[in-house]
Amino acid sequence: MNILGISAFYHDSAAALLRDGELVAAAHEERFTRKRHDPSLPEEAVKYCLEVAGIGIDDVDYVVFYDKPFVKLERILLTYLATFPRSLPSFTKSMPVWMKEKLWIPNLIGKHLGYEGEVLFAEHHQSHAASAFLASPFDEAAILTCDGVGEWATTTQGVGRGNTFELTKEIRFPHSLGLLYSAFTYYLGFKVNSAEYKVMGAAPYGEPKYAQKIFDELVDLREDGSFKLDMKYFAYDYGLTMTNDRFAKLFGHPVRDMEGPMEQFHWDMAASVQKVTEEIVLKMVHDLHARTGMKNLCMAGGVALNCVANGRIVREGPFENLWVQPAAGDAGGALGAALFVYNSVLGKPRAHRMDHCYWGPEYSDEAIRKYLDARGAVYRTLSRDEMIRETATRIAGEHTVVGWFQGRMEWGPRSLGARSILADARNRENWKRVNEKIKFRESFRPFAPACLEEKASEWFDIDRESPYMLLVCQVKEDKDIPAVTHVDGSARLQTVRRDQHAEFYDLLAEFDRQTGCPVLINTSFNVRGEPIVCSPHDAYLCFMRTQMDVLVLGNQILQKEDQPEFSEDVDWREIYALD
Repeated sequence: MNILGISAFYHDSAAALLRDGELVAAAHEERFTRKRHDPSLPEEAVKYCLEVAGIGIDDVDYVVFYDKPFVKLERILLTYLATFPRSLPSFTKSMPVWMKEKLWIPNLIGKHLGYEGEVLFAEHHQSHAASAFLASPFDEAAILTCDGVGEWATTTQGVGRGNTFELTKEIRFPHSLGLLYSAFTYYLGFKVNSAEYKVMGAAPYGEPKYAQKIFDELVDLREDGSFKLDMKYFAYDYGLTMTNDRFAKLFGHPVRDMEGPMEQFHWDMAASVQKVTEEIVLKMVHDLHARTGMKNLCMAGGVALNCVANGRIVREGPFENLWVQPAAGDAGGALGAALFVYNSVLGKPRAHRMDHCYWGPEYSDEAIRKYLDARGAVYRTLSRDEMIRETATRIAGEHTVVGWFQGRMEWGPRSLGARSILADARNRENWKRVNEKIKFRESFRPFAPACLEEKASEWFDIDRESPYMLLVCQVKEDKDIPAVTHVDGSARLQTVRRDQHAEFYDLLAEFDRQTGCPVLINTSFNVRGEPIVCSPHDAYLCFMRTQMDVLVLGNQILQKEDQPEFSEDVDWREIYALD
């Protein structure tokens, strides 16, 4: 049985394909179209999934969409009516899109994908919950989903057992932790639904001076983690912005200009909303544990990507084990929708337990060389062991920054050693160099460390694996890895096992053998505003546009100084610099 899950039309479209309950392929549409957070129907991602499975669209038994558009439209219309006439500009902008495409999912799937079978619909938070629990390693677990908004729900809690789950508690729109965080993202001059992680990265530079004010004026928090927002300060329920003039007056500053300076006030505001978010999540988690008695917790939804909060759940929460869906945002809903139908609706036993996230396209050495030859690129082909030794040596001895392209592309927003930019974590200058000369992004943003799993506890204050870079922990005081140590001594850690990604593990092991350090900078293979690279073509362009020193594509190694002169007809900075 083949089940295709799809998320589309809101944020970060994706597709995931199950065969007899096991995941075959999953990918984000943006990686193929090169449009950041592409919300369109994931035609390219679907095409890829079918190619991997070796089937056509007629071989798909069910297509499952990750939320229920008619219920979502009901919420939107009722909200517009409740806030009329202030809602009129937003109404006139959004309704044509709803009338043209968002309501007609089966028709669009039939027209663009050629699918003539039955289209099923899961609720948005059912999809999140399924992606969390049904893909987890646990036979039973408590479930927490938290994001901006689905149909009506913004947060749900429940319990999963075996091949099904039940959601027993929810918070409804407009009261939303995800939208609260996005409101502050907007207020701080960052792009909503794209740059929330910048707020998290900015928080350690400030003090949570305004956290109590947020609780006093904006958020009515109860002991069980439920809450209500005072909507007189927000505009997202009726307008085209997240906050209104009352919000700015409350805190005494206007909305920061997107490219304006970050002042101490902004750092403190970031710290404050991060603190508030953590406290709310912790109350939710404690309440969920008290009501369920479970030892395992599964999480999904955009708020589950807040790895600082996740770190506190691990350190301070009541659960023994935490598993977060690596594609916790809307993209993961594609996988969750498919799992929900196969396991919970059709009653099939669970066949897929996600133990890695490498579900995207891969390219053979032959295909890579064919592309490079067509470009006239200069490269050397080495044996696998030679490639790993030389790459480790270059990073260790010459402070080289490497574009690293190996195996199947990652599922989720993090680069985890398949499509990564790598550098020496011991070199303090690499933080600034990679941010400014290669990523072209704000200098305050931290880099994540990748570490051999068996040595992680020697270098970081952690007692468990963190394969998806979704936990923040402290760097041990006696370890000098300044390029991945944030200003508060923390790091967003990825632990690496050989059975998850052999080439990346072997590179880390070889670097450790040469230097005594099992840690590398691991950041996403892209520039600011660009989706993570997918193909050799994407990787080569990114390599040539930046001050990266070396590109490793499979077993092919390219040095920047050897490459032919590079020019483009378009200014890529204008395309990507709006992130």
